[in-house]
Amino acid sequence: MERPDNILKEFEAFVVADAPPTVYYVPDFISEDEEAYLLAQVYKSPIPKWTQLSGRRLQNWGGLPHPRGMLAEKMPGWLQTYCDRLSALGAFSGNAANHVLVNEYKPGEGIMPHVDGPLYHPTVTTVSLGSHTLLDFYRPLGGGGGAQAGPGGGGSDGDGGEPQTEESRYQFSLLLRPRSLLVLQDHMYRSLLHGVQPRRQDTLTDRVVNLPCAGAGAVGDTLTRGTRVSLTIRHVPKVMKTKLFLGKK
Repeated sequence: MERPDNILKEFEAFVVADAPPTVYYVPDFISEDEEAYLLAQVYKSPIPKWTQLSGRRLQNWGGLPHPRGMLAEKMPGWLQTYCDRLSALGAFSGNAANHVLVNEYKPGEGIMPHVDGPLYHPTVTTVSLGSHTLLDFYRPLGGGGGAQAGPGGGGSDGDGGEPQTEESRYQFSLLLRPRSLLVLQDHMYRSLLHGVQPRRQDTLTDRVVNLPCAGAGAVGDTLTRGTRVSLTIRHVPKVMKTKLFLGKK
């Protein structure tokens, strides 16, 4: 397989070889003490920071991404530390992480297949806290190379064939353990949808492609989900300065 140009040198040993380019899965990226600290900070956040959605709730830090540009907000120190750490590792091709989405998934909750889209630098980094999950990957509707933003679902294959379903477009999964780091780039970022099925338990199969490097678990094991908090750390290239909204003298 051809090696991508933007390989993260520090993480070469953590490439998931059985997935398309490019997946890095780093078990125990943070310590148990760091995990406990981060969870405490998440739940200390003011109630207005939480947004309740169907199937999960979230916090948005750094600003609200928008096609016209993100109006940047100051990142709290407890998140800035990890933004700086991932930026220093070269995760965003020399750019600095400036946005964090905190998602809380209770047992039985999930998110429909989607892509992160063009508002972000084409790398997504995710730190998992509290519980495991399975992150599932899907071909886009039509099966072509360009994925579409938004939830997956039924639709035509674009050639007059039978309607495609979420099940028929499913490709493989990644097991995300607590305290792990996941980095997605290249084809994995641009061309596949990813989502989390709303389940309370996960049975591991041979389509979980990172089992050898996930640190635990084997085909046939059943894992019970707890409450999982994910920190999705990204770089938003287009940022609007506050002064643009204050008018000119």
